[in-house]
Amino acid sequence: MNRATAFLALLIAAASPLVSRGATVASTAIPDGTYTFKVERIVDAKHVVVLMDNGNETTLPAGRPNIDFSKIQPNDQIKVSLVGGSVMVYLDITQH
Repeated sequence: MNRATAFLALLIAAASPLVSRGATVASTAIPDGTYTFKVERIVDAKHVVVLMDNGNETTLPAGRPNIDFSKIQPNDQIKVSLVGGSVMVYLDITQH
């Protein structure tokens, strides 16, 4: 392998975490379960954009009429229970 190819391979390997970071994932692709996410922004009372542990973002919709995301703030940590990609219940676990 020549130097240019080795340098290119190193550059691609170093940049790959940056490329994968910030990718958007459909909430329906996340298996049902309980997760902890960091709040990126609140779209409206029924939708919140969160950052997952793997660096990907997703927009979570409220799965019940009583879910109200307007009570949380960006950078809060929330624990959510997802069913079919929708939030059935959440808890703000941030120490304010």
